[in-house]
Amino acid sequence: MLTFRNTEYQCPMELTLELIGGKWKSLILWHLGENILRFSELKKALPKITQKMLTQQLRELEQDGLVKRFVYTQVPPKVEYSLTHAGRTILPILTTMCQWGLDYVAAPDPMKACVPASGSLSGICRE
Repeated sequence: MLTFRNTEYQCPMELTLELIGGKWKSLILWHLGENILRFSELKKALPKITQKMLTQQLRELEQDGLVKRFVYTQVPPKVEYSLTHAGRTILPILTTMCQWGLDYVAAPDPMKACVPASGSLSGICRE
């Protein structure tokens, strides 16, 4: 059992997916891994996301300590988003996920391409 912010998780993977799971969070982190971006630049990089959803996801990532929001005191207002140190630590995992996607698509039979070795995950999420 793992507790984070008054929520109990059965496994570290459950917590990880809570923090970076969903359709957009990993993509937002991926784009911020390359550059500090303004909201409009993120929206342009993710054209299918709604403004409301992008705002919500950025707020959650900021609350979870993965993204930093910097507001410049100028007119018109300027806000930039960047990864925190904790956010940067997820980049190698996202890079691996990206490579997995490339390997999966390139495999002659994608359904058999990425089967983990027997027992390779044993003990990670066991009580």
